Amino acid sequence: MKLKTLVASGLALLAGLGVSAAPAFASADKPVIALSNAFYGNIWRHQMVEAFEASAKQAKADGKIADYIILNGDGSVSQQNSQIAELILKGVDAIAIDAASETAENGMIQKACRAGIKVISFDSVASAPCNTQLNFDFAGYKTAQANAVMDMIHHKGNIVVVRGVKGSAPDVTMYGAQLAVLKKNPDVHVVATVFGQCDAAVAQSAIANVLPSLPHVDAVLGQGGDDYGDAQAFAQAGSAYKDHMPIVEGGGSSNFIRWWAAENKANGYETISMNTTPGIGSAAFWLTLGIVKGANVPKTLIMPVATVNKDNLAKYADLPPNIIVSPTYSQDWVQTNLINQKSAQN
Repeated sequence: MKLKTLVASGLALLAGLGVSAAPAFASADKPVIALSNAFYGNIWRHQMVEAFEASAKQAKADGKIADYIILNGDGSVSQQNSQIAELILKGVDAIAIDAASETAENGMIQKACRAGIKVISFDSVASAPCNTQLNFDFAGYKTAQANAVMDMIHHKGNIVVVRGVKGSAPDVTMYGAQLAVLKKNPDVHVVATVFGQCDAAVAQSAIANVLPSLPHVDAVLGQGGDDYGDAQAFAQAGSAYKDHMPIVEGGGSSNFIRWWAAENKANGYETISMNTTPGIGSAAFWLTLGIVKGANVPKTLIMPVATVNKDNLAKYADLPPNIIVSPTYSQDWVQTNLINQKSAQN
């Protein structure tokens, strides 16, 4: 029985969607590839899934795969483990995983590997020894961005830290990098830390709730997806911030960059935006396909990030609303920049 293409969300499992647990017809030449995305609650993840699906559709139309499955979760480890278990029963050839936890899915991932399934974790990676990791240098780029913000506030003042998706590996890594920078800036004081879930509305609400009790805030360190919500919380806070907006770290959302460009034109507002690119979804698909077909790659591969600063702000000022700055990654790009990499990690 041929697998249906699924885009499942919430608590839905494959069985609940009426899909047979029988293996799909597949072969080395035409594999079945699945995506298990633990969290679907922000624009970045939506855009990532769209990128994966676009590449999968292209590959299926070109006869490179038999079929694909996309499963989106609610952020819980238990749900993602259930999804992986169903995919193992289904007999898929490979699973690309944006993980709910760096460690909590490792047992199920190892089970998939023992069943002969190739596993690639990406963005929020898993640490299971058998899986290939397609990651970003979260610590490196967040260190660079936080240092740039410290320079803009002259290494003194009050800041708010907006963390990302609670429990995810990127949140832990980026927060650690930010704390390391702050330790080197003793005259910078963290006056509040909130979770924004990499979502503008959540972040705006979280900041608005604590802002009345805070001293004047000079900067906001975020994790991406929260940036426009961060800015709006201060823009709507009244006269205290009317002419004294904090330096809000940009996370690549077009809404934020459009707002920043308008502020820059009006009063010279300056900041920096750096973000992981949701186009990693397409890169993850093509990398997974390559590995299924026998590519020998390093256990850990690093994707580039996107940077917007005062020098290239005008280039991005007219982006459509509600998207994240991101290129798309073709099969040729993945072959050249990821699969052809050789490393001592092999």
